[in-house]
Amino acid sequence: MSSFHPARARRGRRLVLRAATIGLAAAAALTGGVVPVPLVTPAAAVAGDPLGARYDASGANVEFRVYSSRATRIQLYLYAAATGAQEAAALTLTKDSATGVWSTTVPVATIRQQYGITGPIYYGYRAWGPNWPHDPAWTKGSTAGFVADVDAAGNRFNPNKLLTDPYARELTHDPLTPNGPSKTVYGTGPSYRAVDNGVQAPKGIVLAVDATSTGSKPTRALKDDIVYEVHVRGLTKNDPSVPAAYQGTYKGAGLKAAGLAALGVTAVEFLPVQETQNDANDVDPTGTAGDNYWGYETLNFFAPDRRYAADKSPGGPTREFKEMVRAYHDAGIKVFTDVVYNHAAEGGPWNTGDKNTYSLLNMRGLDNPTYYSLTSDMQASWDNTGVNGNLNTYHPVTRALITDSLAHWKDALGVDGFRFDLAPVLGNTCQHGCFQYSRTDPNTALNRITALMPPRPAGGGAGTDWIAEPWALGSGTYQVGNFPVGWSEWNDKFRDTMRRDQNAMGAENVTPSGLATRFAGSSDLYQPSGRAPWNSVNFVVAHDGFTLADLYRCTTKNNNQPWPYGPSDGGADYNLSWDQGGNQADQRKAARNGLAFLMLSAGTPMMTGGDEYLRSVNCNNNPYNLDSSANWLSTSWTADQNTFRTYTQRLIAFRKAHPALRPAAFYSASDGNGNGMGQLDWFTPAGSAPDGTYWGNADNHALAWRYDGTELGDPNSALYVGYNGWSGAVDFTLPSPGAGKNWYRVTDTSTWAEGANQVAQPGSEALIGGAGTVYRLHGRATLLLIAK
Repeated sequence: MSSFHPARARRGRRLVLRAATIGLAAAAALTGGVVPVPLVTPAAAVAGDPLGARYDASGANVEFRVYSSRATRIQLYLYAAATGAQEAAALTLTKDSATGVWSTTVPVATIRQQYGITGPIYYGYRAWGPNWPHDPAWTKGSTAGFVADVDAAGNRFNPNKLLTDPYARELTHDPLTPNGPSKTVYGTGPSYRAVDNGVQAPKGIVLAVDATSTGSKPTRALKDDIVYEVHVRGLTKNDPSVPAAYQGTYKGAGLKAAGLAALGVTAVEFLPVQETQNDANDVDPTGTAGDNYWGYETLNFFAPDRRYAADKSPGGPTREFKEMVRAYHDAGIKVFTDVVYNHAAEGGPWNTGDKNTYSLLNMRGLDNPTYYSLTSDMQASWDNTGVNGNLNTYHPVTRALITDSLAHWKDALGVDGFRFDLAPVLGNTCQHGCFQYSRTDPNTALNRITALMPPRPAGGGAGTDWIAEPWALGSGTYQVGNFPVGWSEWNDKFRDTMRRDQNAMGAENVTPSGLATRFAGSSDLYQPSGRAPWNSVNFVVAHDGFTLADLYRCTTKNNNQPWPYGPSDGGADYNLSWDQGGNQADQRKAARNGLAFLMLSAGTPMMTGGDEYLRSVNCNNNPYNLDSSANWLSTSWTADQNTFRTYTQRLIAFRKAHPALRPAAFYSASDGNGNGMGQLDWFTPAGSAPDGTYWGNADNHALAWRYDGTELGDPNSALYVGYNGWSGAVDFTLPSPGAGKNWYRVTDTSTWAEGANQVAQPGSEALIGGAGTVYRLHGRATLLLIAK
């Protein structure tokens, strides 16, 4: 796979940034009235020296620091323009042999007066090393000093490639742009090693920090959250209520905070917003080859993606991102970001098996064996994820890069939590030639993250919400249920169990016991490691795969279709999807059940943007490359979509109003207060407790359960859920709702009840009756009752 392409089969220390307290006036005068950016201090691996580019405390100098243990020479190149111009200065850095940090300090007066850089300061690095030692005869575009594209130690230095700073706070642009160069200017190997790319390559920007507040962070417990996964561009790119200049931007996304709060969302989880290769997505508006819409190819771990900013001036993306975070915080909504620290955009070799044709963008050209896991012969990238080139997360310097990046997003940019793409790579304990995951090794990136930045407590409060995608594609990477205490996980067992029961009856076996385990918080996965139900992030669909609507209207994927719905390569063939026989009413009913499973189960529910109105991508289950109306959310809904949105909004409101559905610990079957009810009791449709035979029989497709609200702090003394997975109606004999109480219907997902009031407003629930009442629940439907 070539560089800059997303995955096609896809489906440290705690640091607080503080502004310097002296000399800020001088710095502000030079940076447009804002104070200098204070850098995150890296981990002990680099002896506490700050990395990146920053103004010093006086504002009179700019300090540049970059890490490389293997380089023999590094030069800083300063530019007055992002592209189209040669460097204004080239300065040789000095290495601290004890730390591996290369540095220089440049007076601002020199930059302005001698180098003629009167505006933003752009910069990059050129590096020499053992495979390409410095030769005084070298000039840009020459091969003087060249020995090999890669040596026996895995070094890949090439001074013809301008490298961005891994700690840069913003990048000027992506390597590939609509009017920009071919990727070959970043390449190595016989055909490309002598191609100089300084004029075209991205540069870091020496930034000043503004005073934009990100507001007060919500301290809500994760168990009480409703997570809404969405693409920051797709959220508003097709929204006429957002001014055209702000559509598809951080600014536009901030304008949606009130609307998402009204839907009931409490945490918005944005797909990757760190700088990724997407500037070239619009080269051919009707094409998809090479486009990177989702953003899982990170170019820089500190920089907000400039493409998503309405204000693209230096510092604009950072300010605008913070303004967006403030808008969500003001609405009481947490901001989560999807982060990719398992691989990076430098990717693998362009040609399979050719060890020379690699791109050099930043880390690979600075210190390849430090930043990347390599094969045992050190000649190629180690790929245990299926997306080209694992980061060497067990190396102290790379681990520091990860924790420093997270600290920056958390403390400086206001992010409340993170979802980690292919997170088992962060638990790897082997640097080169192998992969070995560990949950307990204190030196893995996983455990350093949680040690340096404590997770949010179970009951809420200060802290960070850590969420893992607990699998990748390689051997040893499926680690569902095996993450450290403090981590929550996407629970694919929940997803697959629900899908099997709904869409694969007769072909896939799901027992009542299996269903109950998932509804009750997946104790089999999380209790042995000392975690709780809310550490299970429950989902039925995510960005990767079918939407909620398509899960129940598409039996197979349809990815090879014309723009705007395709073509998209890859995508799973095993989806546990079904078109419900083509009946649209049954498709909507199945979607109501899927959402009900989320909102009525213990755990943290996550829905995907657009599922609230049954968004469809026309059966494309891998639209990673579609920066098109197919992936952008819509605000023009049919009557059926409006009805489903009301259903979603009211069901979310019900979950938020009932703590019994949001337990901090696993339910107990014991009767703690002597009222004849366990915290959670299970029932057959006949109203009896299931025995072992019933629990283990996959031919039983109906189950009911009751929560004791009096033990779980609920406003209602009892809640009852009945699920009929059969195609025909089933009679459910209702258990006791408690002394002096009756059951009242909140919702029945059956087709007969479809409409604006399918979920009853509080106080308007229909009386059903008391203990022993028989309720006929139609086929493939869910019933929700409360006692009062």
